[in-house]
Amino acid sequence: MQADKTAARGGVLIVGGGTAGWLTACFLAKQLGAGRPDGVPVTLVESPEFGIIGVGEGTFPSIRGTLAAIGIDEARFIRSCNATFKQGISFRHWVRAPGQAGPASYFHPFSQPSQRQGGFELLPYWLAGDAGDAGFAAAVTMQQRVADAAHGPKRVHDPDFLGPLNYAYHFDAARFAALLAEHGRSLGVRHVLGNVERVELDGQGMIGAVHTAEQGALRAGLYVDCTGFRARLIGDALGAPFKRVDDVLFVDRAVTLQVPYATPDAPIPSYTISTAHEAGWTWDIGLQGRRGIGYVYSSRYTDDARAEQVLRDYIGAGADGLEARRLALQVGYRETQWVGNCVAVGLSGGFLEPLESSGIGLIEAAAYLIGFLFPHGGEFAPAARQFNAQMRERYERIVDFIKLHYCLTQRTDSRFWSDNADPASIPASLRDRLEQWQTRPPHRLDFVTDLEMYPPSSWQYVLYGMEYATRLHPSALDPARRAAARQEFATIAQVAGKALADLPPHRALVDHFCNRAAHSGNPRHVA
Repeated sequence: MQADKTAARGGVLIVGGGTAGWLTACFLAKQLGAGRPDGVPVTLVESPEFGIIGVGEGTFPSIRGTLAAIGIDEARFIRSCNATFKQGISFRHWVRAPGQAGPASYFHPFSQPSQRQGGFELLPYWLAGDAGDAGFAAAVTMQQRVADAAHGPKRVHDPDFLGPLNYAYHFDAARFAALLAEHGRSLGVRHVLGNVERVELDGQGMIGAVHTAEQGALRAGLYVDCTGFRARLIGDALGAPFKRVDDVLFVDRAVTLQVPYATPDAPIPSYTISTAHEAGWTWDIGLQGRRGIGYVYSSRYTDDARAEQVLRDYIGAGADGLEARRLALQVGYRETQWVGNCVAVGLSGGFLEPLESSGIGLIEAAAYLIGFLFPHGGEFAPAARQFNAQMRERYERIVDFIKLHYCLTQRTDSRFWSDNADPASIPASLRDRLEQWQTRPPHRLDFVTDLEMYPPSSWQYVLYGMEYATRLHPSALDPARRAAARQEFATIAQVAGKALADLPPHRALVDHFCNRAAHSGNPRHVA
Protein backbone atom coordinates (compact mmCIF):
# COMPACT_ATOMS: atom_id res chain seq x y z
CA MET A 1 0.00 0.00 0.00
CA GLN A 2 1.39 3.38 -1.00
CA ALA A 3 2.00 5.82 1.82
CA ASP A 4 -0.27 8.45 0.31
CA LYS A 5 -3.12 5.93 0.39
CA THR A 6 -3.09 5.87 4.19
CA ALA A 7 -6.39 7.57 4.86
CA ALA A 8 -5.36 9.45 7.97
CA ARG A 9 -2.19 10.78 6.34
CA GLY A 10 -3.85 11.75 3.08
CA GLY A 11 -7.03 13.03 4.68
CA VAL A 12 -10.55 12.96 3.27
CA LEU A 13 -11.69 14.58 0.03
CA ILE A 14 -15.46 14.88 -0.35
CA VAL A 15 -16.45 15.55 -3.94
CA GLY A 16 -19.80 17.31 -4.13
CA GLY A 17 -21.78 19.47 -1.71
CA GLY A 18 -25.49 19.58 -0.96
CA THR A 19 -26.95 17.76 2.00
CA ALA A 20 -24.96 14.57 1.33
CA GLY A 21 -21.59 16.27 1.01
CA TRP A 22 -21.88 18.78 3.81
CA LEU A 23 -23.61 16.51 6.31
CA THR A 24 -20.82 13.96 5.75
CA ALA A 25 -18.19 16.69 6.01
CA CYS A 26 -19.57 17.98 9.31
CA PHE A 27 -19.86 14.53 10.82
CA LEU A 28 -16.37 13.44 9.74
CA ALA A 29 -14.82 16.75 10.81
CA LYS A 30 -16.30 16.29 14.27
CA GLN A 31 -15.48 12.58 14.45
CA LEU A 32 -11.95 12.84 13.07
CA GLY A 33 -10.95 16.16 14.63
CA ALA A 34 -10.43 17.99 11.35
CA GLY A 35 -9.85 21.29 13.11
CA ARG A 36 -7.14 19.94 15.44
CA PRO A 37 -3.42 19.69 14.65
CA ASP A 38 -3.52 15.94 15.28
CA GLY A 39 -6.79 15.42 13.43
CA VAL A 40 -7.55 14.07 9.97
CA PRO A 41 -7.94 16.88 7.41
CA VAL A 42 -11.28 17.03 5.60
CA THR A 43 -11.68 18.90 2.30
CA LEU A 44 -14.89 19.38 0.32
CA VAL A 45 -14.79 20.40 -3.32
CA GLU A 46 -18.01 21.39 -5.05
CA SER A 47 -18.93 22.98 -8.31
CA PRO A 48 -20.40 26.48 -8.17
CA GLU A 49 -22.55 25.58 -11.17
CA PHE A 50 -24.72 22.69 -9.95
CA GLY A 51 -27.79 23.33 -7.85
CA ILE A 52 -29.31 21.14 -5.16
CA ILE A 53 -31.91 18.62 -6.30
CA GLY A 54 -33.77 18.75 -2.97
CA VAL A 55 -36.42 16.21 -4.00
CA GLY A 56 -37.60 15.79 -0.44
CA GLU A 57 -37.56 18.17 2.49
CA GLY A 58 -38.48 15.68 5.18
CA THR A 59 -36.40 13.75 7.70
CA PHE A 60 -36.60 10.84 10.11
CA PRO A 61 -36.19 11.35 13.90
CA SER A 62 -32.55 10.27 13.75
CA ILE A 63 -31.72 13.71 12.36
CA ARG A 64 -32.02 15.16 15.87
CA GLY A 65 -29.15 13.01 17.12
CA THR A 66 -27.10 13.91 14.05
CA LEU A 67 -27.59 17.65 14.53
CA ALA A 68 -26.67 17.33 18.21
CA ALA A 69 -23.59 15.25 17.34
CA ILE A 70 -22.22 17.82 14.90
CA GLY A 71 -23.00 20.72 17.24
CA ILE A 72 -25.88 22.64 15.62
CA ASP A 73 -28.44 23.78 18.18
CA GLU A 74 -32.12 23.38 17.47
CA ALA A 75 -33.11 27.04 17.33
CA ARG A 76 -30.32 27.90 14.90
CA PHE A 77 -31.33 25.02 12.66
CA ILE A 78 -35.02 25.94 12.66
CA ARG A 79 -34.44 29.62 11.96
CA SER A 80 -31.70 29.15 9.36
CA CYS A 81 -33.47 26.39 7.40
CA ASN A 82 -37.06 27.63 7.40
CA ALA A 83 -37.69 24.41 9.32
CA THR A 84 -40.83 23.08 10.97
CA PHE A 85 -41.59 20.02 13.09
CA LYS A 86 -42.66 16.69 11.61
CA GLN A 87 -44.54 14.18 13.76
CA GLY A 88 -45.22 11.59 11.09
CA ILE A 89 -47.03 11.10 7.80
CA SER A 90 -50.72 11.26 6.94
CA PHE A 91 -51.44 8.79 4.11
CA ARG A 92 -54.54 9.70 2.12
CA HIS A 93 -56.26 7.45 -0.44
CA TRP A 94 -53.53 4.82 -0.29
CA VAL A 95 -55.93 2.10 0.82
CA ARG A 96 -58.83 2.98 -1.46
CA ALA A 97 -59.59 5.53 -4.16
CA PRO A 98 -61.57 8.71 -3.43
CA GLY A 99 -65.28 7.98 -3.26
CA GLN A 100 -64.90 4.39 -2.11
CA ALA A 101 -66.58 3.49 1.17
CA GLY A 102 -64.27 3.25 4.16
CA PRO A 103 -61.61 5.37 5.90
CA ALA A 104 -59.88 7.78 3.54
CA SER A 105 -56.58 8.05 5.43
CA TYR A 106 -54.31 6.65 8.10
CA PHE A 107 -51.48 8.09 10.15
CA HIS A 108 -47.90 6.90 10.73
CA PRO A 109 -46.74 8.68 13.91
CA PHE A 110 -43.15 8.76 15.11
CA SER A 111 -43.98 7.98 18.74
CA GLN A 112 -43.86 4.36 19.84
CA PRO A 113 -47.09 2.58 20.85
CA SER A 114 -47.81 3.27 24.51
CA GLN A 115 -46.63 0.59 26.89
CA ARG A 116 -46.25 0.97 30.63
CA GLN A 117 -42.93 -0.17 32.05
CA GLY A 118 -43.21 -3.88 32.65
CA GLY A 119 -46.62 -3.88 31.00
CA PHE A 120 -47.95 -5.82 28.04
CA GLU A 121 -48.09 -4.93 24.36
CA LEU A 122 -51.39 -3.39 23.24
CA LEU A 123 -51.30 -4.45 19.58
CA PRO A 124 -52.87 -7.92 20.05
CA TYR A 125 -55.73 -6.37 21.99
CA TRP A 126 -56.24 -3.71 19.33
CA LEU A 127 -56.42 -6.52 16.77
CA ALA A 128 -59.00 -8.24 18.97
CA GLY A 129 -61.19 -5.13 18.89
CA ASP A 130 -60.63 -3.92 22.45
CA ALA A 131 -60.02 -0.33 21.26
CA GLY A 132 -63.33 -0.14 19.42
CA ASP A 133 -63.19 1.30 15.93
CA ALA A 134 -60.15 3.54 16.53
CA GLY A 135 -57.32 3.17 14.05
CA PHE A 136 -54.11 1.65 15.38
CA ALA A 137 -52.14 4.91 15.60
CA ALA A 138 -55.00 6.76 17.29
CA ALA A 139 -55.54 3.91 19.75
CA VAL A 140 -51.96 3.42 20.95
CA THR A 141 -50.47 6.94 20.88
CA MET A 142 -51.61 10.47 21.58
CA GLN A 143 -49.60 11.83 18.65
CA GLN A 144 -52.25 11.63 15.96
CA ARG A 145 -54.66 13.80 17.92
CA VAL A 146 -51.94 16.35 18.64
CA ALA A 147 -50.78 16.44 15.02
CA ASP A 148 -54.30 16.60 13.60
CA ALA A 149 -54.87 19.72 15.70
CA ALA A 150 -51.68 21.31 14.24
CA HIS A 151 -49.96 21.42 17.62
CA GLY A 152 -46.25 20.80 18.08
CA PRO A 153 -44.50 17.77 19.62
CA LYS A 154 -42.75 19.69 22.43
CA ARG A 155 -43.05 22.69 24.71
CA VAL A 156 -40.99 25.86 24.58
CA HIS A 157 -39.09 24.97 27.78
CA ASP A 158 -38.13 21.46 26.68
CA PRO A 159 -34.38 20.94 26.04
CA ASP A 160 -33.01 20.92 22.51
CA PHE A 161 -33.98 17.82 20.51
CA LEU A 162 -36.18 16.47 23.33
CA GLY A 163 -39.93 16.55 23.90
CA PRO A 164 -42.89 14.49 25.07
CA LEU A 165 -43.52 13.24 21.53
CA ASN A 166 -41.04 11.87 19.01
CA TYR A 167 -40.40 14.11 16.02
CA ALA A 168 -38.28 15.01 13.01
CA TYR A 169 -38.31 18.11 10.78
CA HIS A 170 -39.26 19.56 7.44
CA PHE A 171 -36.79 22.06 6.02
CA ASP A 172 -35.59 23.98 2.98
CA ALA A 173 -32.92 21.74 1.38
CA ALA A 174 -30.87 24.62 -0.07
CA ARG A 175 -30.79 26.47 3.25
CA PHE A 176 -29.88 23.30 5.10
CA ALA A 177 -26.91 22.71 2.81
CA ALA A 178 -25.81 26.33 3.29
CA LEU A 179 -26.05 26.04 7.08
CA LEU A 180 -24.07 22.80 7.03
CA ALA A 181 -21.42 24.44 4.84
CA GLU A 182 -21.07 27.35 7.24
CA HIS A 183 -20.90 25.01 10.21
CA GLY A 184 -18.52 22.62 8.47
CA ARG A 185 -16.04 25.39 7.79
CA SER A 186 -16.19 26.32 11.48
CA LEU A 187 -15.27 22.71 12.30
CA GLY A 188 -12.18 22.89 10.14
CA VAL A 189 -13.45 21.62 6.79
CA ARG A 190 -11.48 23.11 3.91
CA HIS A 191 -13.95 24.32 1.28
CA VAL A 192 -12.84 24.39 -2.35
CA LEU A 193 -14.81 25.49 -5.41
CA GLY A 194 -14.02 23.64 -8.60
CA ASN A 195 -15.46 21.65 -11.49
CA VAL A 196 -14.26 18.08 -11.76
CA GLU A 197 -12.73 17.42 -15.18
CA ARG A 198 -11.49 13.88 -14.68
CA VAL A 199 -10.69 11.26 -12.07
CA GLU A 200 -7.22 9.71 -12.12
CA LEU A 201 -6.71 6.07 -11.16
CA ASP A 202 -3.41 4.68 -9.92
CA GLY A 203 -1.76 1.37 -10.78
CA GLN A 204 -3.84 -0.45 -8.14
CA GLY A 205 -7.13 0.71 -9.64
CA MET A 206 -7.71 3.11 -6.76
CA ILE A 207 -8.30 6.83 -7.07
CA GLY A 208 -5.05 8.74 -7.26
CA ALA A 209 -6.41 12.25 -7.76
CA VAL A 210 -9.45 14.29 -8.71
CA HIS A 211 -8.58 16.88 -11.35
CA THR A 212 -10.47 20.17 -11.39
CA ALA A 213 -10.39 23.02 -13.86
CA GLU A 214 -9.88 25.65 -11.17
CA GLN A 215 -7.74 23.91 -8.52
CA GLY A 216 -5.79 21.36 -10.50
CA ALA A 217 -5.22 17.92 -8.93
CA LEU A 218 -6.70 17.26 -5.50
CA ARG A 219 -5.32 14.23 -3.66
CA ALA A 220 -6.45 12.43 -0.51
CA GLY A 221 -6.33 9.14 1.35
CA LEU A 222 -10.08 8.54 1.24
CA TYR A 223 -12.43 9.95 -1.39
CA VAL A 224 -16.16 10.38 -0.73
CA ASP A 225 -18.40 10.58 -3.81
CA CYS A 226 -21.29 12.97 -3.21
CA THR A 227 -21.73 13.91 -6.88
CA GLY A 228 -25.37 12.81 -6.97
CA PHE A 229 -26.84 10.76 -9.78
CA ARG A 230 -23.75 11.60 -11.88
CA ALA A 231 -21.63 9.34 -9.60
CA ARG A 232 -18.41 10.70 -11.09
CA LEU A 233 -16.12 8.62 -8.86
CA ILE A 234 -17.91 5.44 -7.81
CA GLY A 235 -19.73 4.98 -11.11
CA ASP A 236 -17.86 6.66 -13.95
CA ALA A 237 -14.30 6.10 -12.70
CA LEU A 238 -14.59 2.87 -10.69
CA GLY A 239 -17.49 1.23 -12.50
CA ALA A 240 -19.48 0.05 -9.46
CA PRO A 241 -22.70 -1.33 -10.98
CA PHE A 242 -26.11 0.14 -10.25
CA LYS A 243 -28.90 -2.26 -9.27
CA ARG A 244 -32.26 -1.07 -10.51
CA VAL A 245 -35.33 -1.85 -8.41
CA ASP A 246 -37.95 -0.28 -10.64
CA ASP A 247 -39.58 -3.68 -11.02
CA VAL A 248 -40.57 -3.29 -7.34
CA LEU A 249 -40.77 0.48 -6.87
CA PHE A 250 -42.35 1.96 -9.98
CA VAL A 251 -42.05 5.74 -9.53
CA ASP A 252 -39.23 7.31 -11.55
CA ARG A 253 -40.27 10.93 -12.13
CA ALA A 254 -41.27 13.93 -10.03
CA VAL A 255 -42.77 17.33 -10.73
CA THR A 256 -42.64 19.95 -7.97
CA LEU A 257 -43.96 23.39 -7.03
CA GLN A 258 -43.28 25.79 -4.17
CA VAL A 259 -46.60 27.24 -3.03
CA PRO A 260 -46.99 30.28 -0.74
CA TYR A 261 -49.48 30.17 2.12
CA ALA A 262 -52.75 32.03 1.60
CA THR A 263 -51.99 34.09 4.74
CA PRO A 264 -48.73 34.59 6.70
CA ASP A 265 -50.27 33.13 9.88
CA ALA A 266 -51.79 30.04 8.26
CA PRO A 267 -51.56 26.91 10.45
CA ILE A 268 -48.68 24.62 9.55
CA PRO A 269 -49.37 20.87 9.53
CA SER A 270 -46.78 19.07 11.66
CA TYR A 271 -46.72 16.04 9.41
CA THR A 272 -46.13 15.23 5.77
CA ILE A 273 -49.34 14.83 3.78
CA SER A 274 -48.95 11.99 1.28
CA THR A 275 -51.89 11.63 -1.10
CA ALA A 276 -52.14 8.76 -3.57
CA HIS A 277 -53.14 9.50 -7.17
CA GLU A 278 -53.64 7.52 -10.36
CA ALA A 279 -49.95 6.86 -11.09
CA GLY A 280 -48.11 7.82 -7.90
CA TRP A 281 -48.51 10.17 -4.95
CA THR A 282 -48.01 13.78 -3.85
CA TRP A 283 -46.02 15.01 -0.90
CA ASP A 284 -47.25 18.20 0.77
CA ILE A 285 -44.79 19.66 3.26
CA GLY A 286 -45.39 22.80 5.29
CA LEU A 287 -42.39 25.06 5.89
CA GLN A 288 -42.50 28.41 7.66
CA GLY A 289 -43.27 30.52 4.61
CA ARG A 290 -44.40 28.06 1.95
CA ARG A 291 -45.52 24.56 1.12
CA GLY A 292 -43.23 22.25 -0.83
CA ILE A 293 -45.46 20.04 -2.98
CA GLY A 294 -44.46 17.42 -5.50
CA TYR A 295 -46.01 14.57 -7.45
CA VAL A 296 -43.90 11.40 -7.65
CA TYR A 297 -45.11 9.20 -10.50
CA SER A 298 -44.22 6.40 -12.87
CA SER A 299 -43.46 7.20 -16.50
CA ARG A 300 -44.76 3.75 -17.42
CA TYR A 301 -48.28 4.65 -16.32
CA THR A 302 -48.63 8.33 -17.19
CA ASP A 303 -46.91 11.12 -19.12
CA ASP A 304 -45.31 14.33 -17.92
CA ALA A 305 -48.14 16.62 -19.03
CA ARG A 306 -50.79 14.56 -17.25
CA ALA A 307 -48.58 14.36 -14.13
CA GLU A 308 -48.27 18.14 -13.95
CA GLN A 309 -52.02 18.47 -14.35
CA VAL A 310 -52.59 16.07 -11.45
CA LEU A 311 -50.25 18.18 -9.31
CA ARG A 312 -51.97 21.44 -10.24
CA ASP A 313 -55.41 19.93 -9.66
CA TYR A 314 -54.31 18.81 -6.21
CA ILE A 315 -53.08 22.30 -5.29
CA GLY A 316 -55.91 24.22 -6.87
CA ALA A 317 -55.82 27.99 -7.46
CA GLY A 318 -52.63 28.29 -5.40
CA ALA A 319 -50.71 26.77 -8.31
CA ASP A 320 -51.77 29.42 -10.82
CA GLY A 321 -48.81 31.23 -12.32
CA LEU A 322 -46.21 29.02 -10.63
CA GLU A 323 -43.55 27.28 -12.72
CA ALA A 324 -43.13 23.56 -12.11
CA ARG A 325 -39.79 21.78 -11.90
CA ARG A 326 -39.29 18.28 -13.30
CA LEU A 327 -36.93 15.61 -12.03
CA ALA A 328 -35.88 12.24 -13.43
CA LEU A 329 -35.14 9.67 -10.73
CA GLN A 330 -32.78 6.69 -10.89
CA VAL A 331 -34.49 4.13 -8.67
CA GLY A 332 -32.03 1.63 -7.24
CA TYR A 333 -28.69 1.40 -5.47
CA ARG A 334 -25.11 0.17 -5.78
CA GLU A 335 -24.61 -3.07 -3.89
CA THR A 336 -20.94 -2.08 -3.64
CA GLN A 337 -20.75 1.51 -2.42
CA TRP A 338 -17.17 1.42 -1.09
CA VAL A 339 -14.56 0.47 -3.70
CA GLY A 340 -10.88 0.73 -2.81
CA ASN A 341 -10.32 4.18 -1.35
CA CYS A 342 -13.65 5.61 -2.51
CA VAL A 343 -17.04 5.48 -0.81
CA ALA A 344 -20.36 6.81 -2.13
CA VAL A 345 -22.81 8.77 0.00
CA GLY A 346 -26.23 10.03 -1.05
CA LEU A 347 -27.58 9.78 -4.59
CA SER A 348 -24.29 8.45 -5.94
CA GLY A 349 -24.82 5.38 -3.76
CA GLY A 350 -28.51 4.97 -4.45
CA PHE A 351 -31.99 6.43 -4.44
CA LEU A 352 -35.27 4.69 -3.74
CA GLU A 353 -37.92 7.39 -3.53
CA PRO A 354 -38.90 10.27 -1.22
CA LEU A 355 -41.45 8.17 0.71
CA GLU A 356 -40.65 7.92 4.45
CA SER A 357 -37.61 10.25 4.13
CA SER A 358 -35.20 7.39 3.56
CA GLY A 359 -32.71 9.49 1.56
CA ILE A 360 -31.38 11.70 4.35
CA GLY A 361 -31.53 8.81 6.79
CA LEU A 362 -29.21 6.82 4.52
CA ILE A 363 -26.81 9.78 4.36
CA GLU A 364 -26.73 9.86 8.16
CA ALA A 365 -26.10 6.10 8.33
CA ALA A 366 -23.33 6.25 5.73
CA ALA A 367 -21.56 9.19 7.39
CA TYR A 368 -21.70 7.47 10.77
CA LEU A 369 -20.32 4.24 9.34
CA ILE A 370 -17.46 6.00 7.54
CA GLY A 371 -16.48 7.73 10.77
CA PHE A 372 -16.66 4.49 12.74
CA LEU A 373 -14.87 2.35 10.13
CA PHE A 374 -12.37 5.01 9.09
CA PRO A 375 -9.22 3.21 7.86
CA HIS A 376 -6.60 5.18 9.79
CA GLY A 377 -3.85 2.78 8.82
CA GLY A 378 -4.98 2.20 5.24
CA GLU A 379 -7.02 -0.96 5.90
CA PHE A 380 -9.54 -0.13 3.17
CA ALA A 381 -10.64 -3.66 2.22
CA PRO A 382 -12.08 -4.79 5.59
CA ALA A 383 -13.74 -1.42 6.14
CA ALA A 384 -15.26 -1.60 2.66
CA ARG A 385 -16.59 -5.11 3.24
CA GLN A 386 -18.34 -4.12 6.44
CA PHE A 387 -19.68 -0.87 5.00
CA ASN A 388 -20.98 -2.56 1.85
CA ALA A 389 -22.66 -5.38 3.76
CA GLN A 390 -24.46 -3.02 6.13
CA MET A 391 -25.54 -0.49 3.52
CA ARG A 392 -26.72 -3.20 1.12
CA GLU A 393 -28.87 -4.72 3.86
CA ARG A 394 -30.29 -1.31 4.75
CA TYR A 395 -31.32 -0.68 1.16
CA GLU A 396 -32.91 -4.12 0.88
CA ARG A 397 -34.96 -3.56 4.03
CA ILE A 398 -36.04 -0.09 2.94
CA VAL A 399 -37.20 -1.45 -0.43
CA ASP A 400 -39.41 -3.93 1.44
CA PHE A 401 -40.76 -1.24 3.78
CA ILE A 402 -41.63 1.16 0.97
CA LYS A 403 -43.24 -1.62 -1.07
CA LEU A 404 -45.41 -2.43 1.94
CA HIS A 405 -47.20 0.90 1.42
CA TYR A 406 -48.11 -0.02 -2.15
CA CYS A 407 -48.72 -3.73 -2.25
CA LEU A 408 -51.54 -3.81 0.31
CA THR A 409 -53.69 -1.29 -1.52
CA GLN A 410 -57.32 -2.08 -2.28
CA ARG A 411 -57.31 0.36 -5.20
CA THR A 412 -58.17 -1.04 -8.62
CA ASP A 413 -58.89 2.28 -10.35
CA SER A 414 -55.64 2.29 -12.33
CA ARG A 415 -53.08 -0.19 -13.62
CA PHE A 416 -50.40 1.46 -11.47
CA TRP A 417 -52.15 0.31 -8.30
CA SER A 418 -53.23 -3.07 -9.65
CA ASP A 419 -49.66 -3.84 -10.71
CA ASN A 420 -48.31 -2.74 -7.34
CA ALA A 421 -50.59 -5.28 -5.65
CA ASP A 422 -49.49 -8.06 -8.02
CA PRO A 423 -47.52 -10.62 -5.95
CA ALA A 424 -44.99 -10.83 -8.79
CA SER A 425 -43.83 -7.28 -7.94
CA ILE A 426 -43.37 -8.04 -4.22
CA PRO A 427 -39.88 -9.15 -3.09
CA ALA A 428 -39.75 -12.69 -1.72
CA SER A 429 -38.44 -11.37 1.62
CA LEU A 430 -41.54 -9.20 2.04
CA ARG A 431 -43.87 -11.98 0.88
CA ASP A 432 -42.43 -14.23 3.59
CA ARG A 433 -43.07 -11.62 6.25
CA LEU A 434 -46.61 -10.95 5.09
CA GLU A 435 -47.37 -14.64 5.18
CA GLN A 436 -46.20 -14.85 8.80
CA TRP A 437 -48.10 -11.71 9.75
CA GLN A 438 -51.36 -13.31 8.70
CA THR A 439 -51.46 -15.02 12.10
CA ARG A 440 -49.20 -12.81 14.24
CA PRO A 441 -48.25 -9.12 14.22
CA PRO A 442 -44.74 -7.81 13.41
CA HIS A 443 -42.37 -8.25 16.34
CA ARG A 444 -38.96 -6.82 17.18
CA LEU A 445 -37.40 -10.24 16.52
CA ASP A 446 -38.41 -9.84 12.85
CA PHE A 447 -35.86 -7.05 12.53
CA VAL A 448 -32.11 -6.58 12.99
CA THR A 449 -31.90 -3.27 14.81
CA ASP A 450 -28.55 -2.05 13.46
CA LEU A 451 -29.64 -2.69 9.87
CA GLU A 452 -33.07 -1.10 10.06
CA MET A 453 -34.06 2.44 9.23
CA TYR A 454 -37.55 1.93 10.63
CA PRO A 455 -38.48 0.39 14.00
CA PRO A 456 -41.03 -2.44 14.30
CA SER A 457 -43.71 0.11 15.23
CA SER A 458 -43.36 1.78 11.81
CA TRP A 459 -44.10 -1.51 10.10
CA GLN A 460 -47.09 -1.96 12.41
CA TYR A 461 -48.47 1.52 11.71
CA VAL A 462 -48.27 1.01 7.94
CA LEU A 463 -49.39 -2.63 7.95
CA TYR A 464 -52.55 -1.92 9.91
CA GLY A 465 -53.07 1.52 8.43
CA MET A 466 -53.30 -0.33 5.12
CA GLU A 467 -55.90 -2.58 6.82
CA TYR A 468 -53.93 -5.80 6.70
CA ALA A 469 -55.84 -8.68 8.29
CA THR A 470 -54.01 -10.55 11.03
CA ARG A 471 -55.99 -13.45 12.48
CA LEU A 472 -54.51 -13.99 15.92
CA HIS A 473 -54.19 -17.44 17.41
CA PRO A 474 -56.16 -17.57 20.69
CA SER A 475 -52.91 -18.08 22.61
CA ALA A 476 -51.82 -14.52 21.69
CA LEU A 477 -54.41 -13.02 24.05
CA ASP A 478 -54.55 -13.27 27.81
CA PRO A 479 -58.26 -13.12 28.76
CA ALA A 480 -57.30 -11.71 32.17
CA ARG A 481 -55.69 -8.68 30.50
CA ARG A 482 -58.48 -7.65 28.15
CA ALA A 483 -60.17 -5.40 30.68
CA ALA A 484 -56.82 -3.78 31.47
CA ALA A 485 -56.18 -3.25 27.76
CA ARG A 486 -59.53 -1.55 27.30
CA GLN A 487 -58.75 0.71 30.24
CA GLU A 488 -55.34 1.54 28.77
CA PHE A 489 -56.90 2.53 25.43
CA ALA A 490 -59.31 4.81 27.31
CA THR A 491 -56.45 6.32 29.32
CA ILE A 492 -54.46 7.08 26.15
CA ALA A 493 -57.45 8.89 24.67
CA GLN A 494 -57.88 10.87 27.89
CA VAL A 495 -54.20 11.79 28.15
CA ALA A 496 -54.22 12.90 24.50
CA GLY A 497 -56.69 15.62 25.43
CA LYS A 498 -54.40 16.84 28.21
CA ALA A 499 -51.38 16.75 25.89
CA LEU A 500 -53.25 18.88 23.39
CA ALA A 501 -53.79 21.52 26.07
CA ASP A 502 -50.13 21.35 27.16
CA LEU A 503 -48.47 21.47 23.73
CA PRO A 504 -48.45 24.77 21.79
CA PRO A 505 -49.80 25.34 18.29
CA HIS A 506 -47.19 24.31 15.75
CA ARG A 507 -46.65 27.74 14.20
CA ALA A 508 -46.32 29.33 17.66
CA LEU A 509 -43.67 26.76 18.60
CA VAL A 510 -41.71 27.44 15.41
CA ASP A 511 -41.95 31.20 15.98
CA HIS A 512 -40.58 30.74 19.50
CA PHE A 513 -37.48 28.93 18.22
CA CYS A 514 -36.92 31.54 15.50
CA ASN A 515 -37.17 34.34 18.05
CA ARG A 516 -34.84 32.50 20.41
CA ALA A 517 -32.24 32.14 17.67
CA ALA A 518 -32.59 35.79 16.68
CA HIS A 519 -31.89 36.95 20.24
CA SER A 520 -29.06 34.53 20.93
CA GLY A 521 -26.62 35.98 18.42
CA ASN A 522 -27.03 33.11 15.98
CA PRO A 523 -26.70 34.01 12.30
CA ARG A 524 -29.68 35.27 10.43
CA HIS A 525 -31.45 33.22 7.79
CA VAL A 526 -29.03 31.66 5.31
CA ALA A 527 -29.86 32.86 1.83
